[in-house]
Amino acid sequence: MKKYIVKRLLWLIPIFLGITFLSFAVMRLAGGDVVQQMAENSGITLSEETLEAQREALGLDQPFLVQYLTWLGGFVTGNLGKSYVSGQEVFPAFLSRLPATLLLAVTSVALTVVISIPLGILAAVRQNRAADYLIRLVSFIGNSLPNFFVALLLMYLLAVRFPVFPVISTGTGWKSLVLPALTLAIAMSAKYLRQIRAAVLEELGKDYVTGARARGIPFSVTLRKSVLRSCLTTILTLLSLSIGSLLGGTAIVESVFMWDGVGKLAVDAIRMRDYPVIQAYVVWMAVIYVTVNLITDLSYRLLDPRIRLGGDAG
Repeated sequence: MKKYIVKRLLWLIPIFLGITFLSFAVMRLAGGDVVQQMAENSGITLSEETLEAQREALGLDQPFLVQYLTWLGGFVTGNLGKSYVSGQEVFPAFLSRLPATLLLAVTSVALTVVISIPLGILAAVRQNRAADYLIRLVSFIGNSLPNFFVALLLMYLLAVRFPVFPVISTGTGWKSLVLPALTLAIAMSAKYLRQIRAAVLEELGKDYVTGARARGIPFSVTLRKSVLRSCLTTILTLLSLSIGSLLGGTAIVESVFMWDGVGKLAVDAIRMRDYPVIQAYVVWMAVIYVTVNLITDLSYRLLDPRIRLGGDAG
């Protein structure tokens, strides 16, 4: 186990360097003059000498590799630079938005568990019956609707037509949280309940389930203690993917509802070509996905002793 953890942590170094280098290169190759863009956004006309001085102050006159190594050195020492737009330190600004995104992600995952697991199990147990057909139909509809459309639909129904929740988030209270969390949960539940259904059906078709029925063991006991336990690795994988995608990919929903998280911060930074903030967001996503995958792999060992990790076989 220790060897496996150390090996995965060592793999984190080249993965991190590769992701940050590629993202840094893509942003620089995207074209456009950052300083000129900042001047246009502020509505101020600056002379070429002033623009050149600003580029030099930001280090944009340096070769690409020098810019990247300068940023990397600052990151190692805990300095992600200053925002080109606001002039504030990126790291404190990023941390100030992080709790809102974590709250949204945790709530969405909780709603996804409450919705998808019971419905997936019900669809499997009631295979090819009315409940199964209805659940699959709803999942097809949910999968076909993009997040922004679901967000607008919920906003119209629950904030405009029936003013139960605010149209735009006014903080991190529960009323502002419901609509964005429900938007994310609907999309994830529609996708995952079909996979949970397939996993449960596969277990129900195995010999040990037939043997349990032959011995007179109640089906509910077999389902709870054996079938669901065997499906835990599948469910855990789905949840880990959800957590990673939520913590890194809530940008659209946060922007629609004006939820003040890191996703909205990244969207605003992309629009303003605020490279230091964008780079911080890329690093955030890379760290989250690697960390979640590592925790998931280690959890497999706890949930299913038959699984052996690297360096632990034998």
